[in-house]
Amino acid sequence: MSETAASRSLTGAQVGIPPRHIDFKFSREADRYFFYDNNPLASLLFVVFSGAFPPGERFFMESVRNFRDQIQDPVLKAQVSGFMGQEALHGREHERLNDLFRERGLDVDLPARYVRFGLRQLERFSPRLQLACTTMMEHFTAHLAEQWLTNQALTDSSDPEMLKLWYWHALEELEHKSVAYDVFELIGGTQKERKQAGWLVGLFVMPAVVAAWLRLLIKEGQLFNRAENRRGYRALFGRGALISNVLRHMPKFWRRQFHPRQQQTQALEEAWRTRLFGPQGELIDVYRNPAKAAG
Repeated sequence: MSETAASRSLTGAQVGIPPRHIDFKFSREADRYFFYDNNPLASLLFVVFSGAFPPGERFFMESVRNFRDQIQDPVLKAQVSGFMGQEALHGREHERLNDLFRERGLDVDLPARYVRFGLRQLERFSPRLQLACTTMMEHFTAHLAEQWLTNQALTDSSDPEMLKLWYWHALEELEHKSVAYDVFELIGGTQKERKQAGWLVGLFVMPAVVAAWLRLLIKEGQLFNRAENRRGYRALFGRGALISNVLRHMPKFWRRQFHPRQQQTQALEEAWRTRLFGPQGELIDVYRNPAKAAG
């Protein structure tokens, strides 16, 4: 095989973005607000995230797919393939988790509807702006992923089995955090378009997430549970807390010289690849394609 032909056949796994098929085993015996310290406010936010991820992942994939035919570099082509594969599998596993939430009577379809509505508004804009919006949301999810892998309070307060899904998702978010942005740069994306994307995501997507969260709290009869809501708020938005640590990184997206690789997580990713998928990895028993992912 020629060098050119070999380059064309690169896979996502060969460029560090392997789609990993995982069959998670979710417990049917846990408490209702099991995800985060039995706290309704915090647990329901993660229900919102899980409901929002499948439509969000589809939007991300489509916004990149719009420009796939413009990519000539074989490495970036392979990275896009890996990105697509990882995002598709994230959507699949979150749908399985969402089935568990449905069994428990949690209306996980509500955040999915709200977020789909917000994303449909973004689809009214140009494909370039849709891709810019994806890079904005990927910036958010990359920093959220870093928190999932480093925030000790989250680890200490969360359901151990549920954490495995979030650890896998977080690792792969970091592995592909630059792909959509590299495509955006390839098509000549500008700082002005990034600023516009920030406004659009802030106008259409973030309100959908917050509204869904509040609506779930109302449906669960937890909106005025002051003691638990204070506790959950501190866990999410207090000093050094999960969401606070994410939000402080958001303004970086609008810097002139911004690039996702400025979030240096290579050592963190390698440590978690070993922890999850090494010979004694925590997920090796539910990992279906280790040979393929190894390239």
